[in-house]
This record gives sequence, C-alpha cells and structure tokens, in this order.
Amino acid sequence: MTDAKPTGSAHIEPVAMDALGKVEDIISIARQASGYVPTSMRIMAHKPDILRAFGDLIGAIMRTETELPMEAKWLTAHAVSTAAGCIYCQAHTAANGGKKGLATEKVQDLLNYRASPLFCDAERAVIEFGLAAGEVPNATTRAHFDALREHFTQGQIIEMVSVISLFGWLNRWNDTFASDLEDAPKAFAVKNLADRGWTVGKHAAE
Repeated sequence: MTDAKPTGSAHIEPVAMDALGKVEDIISIARQASGYVPTSMRIMAHKPDILRAFGDLIGAIMRTETELPMEAKWLTAHAVSTAAGCIYCQAHTAANGGKKGLATEKVQDLLNYRASPLFCDAERAVIEFGLAAGEVPNATTRAHFDALREHFTQGQIIEMVSVISLFGWLNRWNDTFASDLEDAPKAFAVKNLADRGWTVGKHAAE
C-alpha cells in the first residue's frame, strides 16, 4: 500500500492538524511562538520521537533566554539560512526574528552588512560568521572566531554555533522536503525580502 500523493508543495504530506494529538504539547509551544504550526514540524510529526527531540533542541537554543541575546540568535539564524539558500528558513527567521527584536531594516539590508550604517561591528562579525558557516563547504576560519572574540564571550560563541547547527538541520530538512511555506512568514518575506531577490520558489503550497 502506498501513501497518498501530497497535496501541497512538500514531497511528504504533513500530518493533518486534527491528527497531531500525540504531540500536541510540542505543537502548542510552536503555535504560541509563531502564531501557526510550521509545516516542518507537521512533517516531523510522522516520527514523534524525532519531533520531540527537535522540540527539546529548539527550546534550549531559540526559546530560552541565555547569555547570547535573542536578537543575535535570530541574526545568526537568518544569516546562515541565507547563505544555505533555504527559502523557507529565510522567511521564518526574518519573521520570527522580528518578534524577538531583530529590526526588519537589518533583515532587508543583511547582504549590505559591511557598508550599512544599520549594523555595529559586533553584528557585522555575527553576519560574516553566519554567512561563512552556511556555505558548502563550510568557510569559517580562525579569523571569524577572532573577530567574534572582540565582542562575545566563549559561551556566547558556543551558543551562536548551536544556532548555526540547529538551522543546518532545518535548512536541509525544509529544502529537501520543499515544505509548504505558511501564509504569515510568506507574506512577511514577500513584503520585506523580495527586493533582495527572495521568491517563494518550490515552497509555494498551491
């Protein structure tokens, strides 16, 4: 017996909203954080143990107040997703980052970070690090770490790499599955990232 053909852009049909009862605790946290249930998590819900492990990881890295400020976390996430080319995650990190203090103007001007007056030297170091880490093969060097050490503690840098690694998972997951991009982050990205060349691409759910 074969599974039903997907109805959206995703190559695997996400678990229906009314069939998420076994992982409702994880889904509820995601809904509170974003205002909707991400398609990425509905696909993970086919394997509840994977979703639960992922929920613990994203909770520890992105939803907990730690030594690294939230704005820096989301700036890192957006930079690495931009370098990796994940359209889905670019929209999510831009929209969710805005809810955590990341200015939309900074997202719009990210690729002009060296010259833009919107960024301080610490933010330029974060962006350069995230962009290098998102390349394949990874392009980070000792110089990137030296630049970060001028502004961040060792613990903060470790957290930054945790963000990069988390979104390494999400970039591959969503880019491979072509996860349907939800209406809210799609609208945000169309409005704020299109001038940077962003398009919904293969993630259009229609």
